[in-house]
Amino acid sequence: MKWDWNAVNDFMPHFWDGLLVTLEALALGSLLSFTLGLVWTLLMRTPTRWVRWPVGVVTEFVRNTPLLVQLFFLFYVLPEWGLTFSALTTGVFAIGLHYSTYTMQVYRAGIEAVPAGQWEAATALNLPLRRTWTAVILPQAIRRVVPALGNYVIAMLKDSPMLMVITVQEMLGQARLFSQQHFQFTEPVTVIGVAFILISYLASLLLRALERRLVR
Repeated sequence: MKWDWNAVNDFMPHFWDGLLVTLEALALGSLLSFTLGLVWTLLMRTPTRWVRWPVGVVTEFVRNTPLLVQLFFLFYVLPEWGLTFSALTTGVFAIGLHYSTYTMQVYRAGIEAVPAGQWEAATALNLPLRRTWTAVILPQAIRRVVPALGNYVIAMLKDSPMLMVITVQEMLGQARLFSQQHFQFTEPVTVIGVAFILISYLASLLLRALERRLVR
């Protein structure tokens, strides 16, 4: 096998375009998953069964169906019902919704890990429920679960190539398009593989540094 550096040079502009799309989808998808995950967690803690039951059904359904199937459904089926969005918007929503059902469990574990004395102290001080959550419980819970949430960011990064199936030209999509046009497969796919390794490794280093900082 002969390595063609000219093919690498020709592919690099496409790579940077794909990297930008990948990072955009990752950032927006992570933000959506963290936000929705917290919303699901708080709704599941409400005393009203008619709130908990539908939230539980929806989150279990999303968590137990493949992300790929959800992408196809949102992109190809919803337009038949009059709901049409761009490919990137659909991909961000799908990946954010899918992973929110996992971050939901992370938040739940973090909230349950807050000592019962914190709840009792807030009650003794007669703090409003909203104040108890925002000033006492959530700051402690979220601090405990940041490392686990970071792991899901890395998982989302590794699942981002699935967006290619709904025409989002992220890194792997750009590599496939370039390969089909130039009949050069080894170089672009290798570049993408190395890029994923480097991004994942750097993210893990940042995650460890953040974890050490939170422990201190």
